[in-house]
Amino acid sequence: MAITVTEAAANHIGNYLQNRGKGLGIRLGVKTSGCSGMAYVLEFVDELSDDDQVFPSHGVKVVVDEKSLVYLDGTELDFVKHGLNEGFEFKNPNIKDECGCGESFNV
Repeated sequence: MAITVTEAAANHIGNYLQNRGKGLGIRLGVKTSGCSGMAYVLEFVDELSDDDQVFPSHGVKVVVDEKSLVYLDGTELDFVKHGLNEGFEFKNPNIKDECGCGESFNV
């Protein structure tokens, strides 16, 4: 099982952690939401839980709990800019369907 991070995403995460002044990394998870069933969650990690898996990449750590890892295994986290818009992009090979607005998915 693995989660990967592009260099662009790692740089962005690293900058946020540096500006924040603390944190072990960033947590990637899923929650029930949206019209397709699940949505991604990103938040800072200050402490690890017993069921956390840590995926270091390009100098940053992505933390995923066991329940979310089932849905996220093989996902690549990227940071992209499209014109004036920028943000994280998830390349998840487990997705079977996404909603039209791109905010939620199901596996």
